[in-house]
Amino acid sequence: VQLQASGGGLVQAGGSLRLSCAASGFIFSSYSMGWFRQAPGKEREFVASVSGGLMTYYADSVKGRFTISRSNTKRTLYLQMNSLTPEDTAVYYCAARSRGLVRIPTPDDYAYWGRGTLVTVSS
Repeated sequence: VQLQASGGGLVQAGGSLRLSCAASGFIFSSYSMGWFRQAPGKEREFVASVSGGLMTYYADSVKGRFTISRSNTKRTLYLQMNSLTPEDTAVYYCAARSRGLVRIPTPDDYAYWGRGTLVTVSS
C-alpha cells in the first residue's frame, strides 16, 4: 500500500487549497479513506473521511469549509479546503482502512498512511 499526499503550501487566511492523495497497491474503491492533520505540539486529529460508497464524515471544526471526495478511476483522494484560517495550519495526512467508516475515528482506526503535506495559513 502506498499513499502519496500533495498540494500543501502557504496560503493567506480566507484562501483555498486542494490536497490530493494518490493511492496504489490495494483495491482503492474498496477502502475507506481519510484525512488527518497534526499541528505542531498537538496530537494527530481526524479531519474527514469517505467510504467506498461515498458516505462522508467531517470533524466539526471543518464542516462547511472542507470537502472530501475521491475518484476511484484515478485512485485519488481529495480534500478541498476553503475559508482557511491559521488554526488549519498543520501537516495533513491521508490514510486508508479496509473496513467501513468510523464516525469519529482515531489514527489507530486506519492501517495505512502516507507522508504528510504541510499546509500553512498566514493571518
